[in-house]
Amino acid sequence: MKILAIEREIPGVKEEQYTPHLKAEALNLWELYQVEKVREFYFSKDNYAVLILEYSDEKEASEILDSLPLVKKGLIKFDIIPLLPYPGFGRLFEEK
Repeated sequence: MKILAIEREIPGVKEEQYTPHLKAEALNLWELYQVEKVREFYFSKDNYAVLILEYSDEKEASEILDSLPLVKKGLIKFDIIPLLPYPGFGRLFEEK
C-alpha cells in the first residue's frame, strides 16, 4: 500500500532544536529508501517533508515514522494518508 506522509511541526519548537538531529534523520531516511520502504521524499514550498511510503498498512507506516529521530525527539509529527488506486478509468469502459 502506498502511503502519503506529510510532516507537521510541533508548536513552540525552535529551528535550532532540529539541527543536532538532521544528520541522523537523513541517515535513517536513506536506510528506509535502500530497503524500498520510503519510495519518494520531497519538501513542500512551505518547507514541510512529504514522503511516499510503501507499507502493508497504516499501522506499520506509523511505527516506522515514529522511529525517525525528529519524531522520537518530539520535534515533528506526520499526518498519514493511505493512497488507493484511482477507480475512475473503469467508467470509460462501462456500457450504458
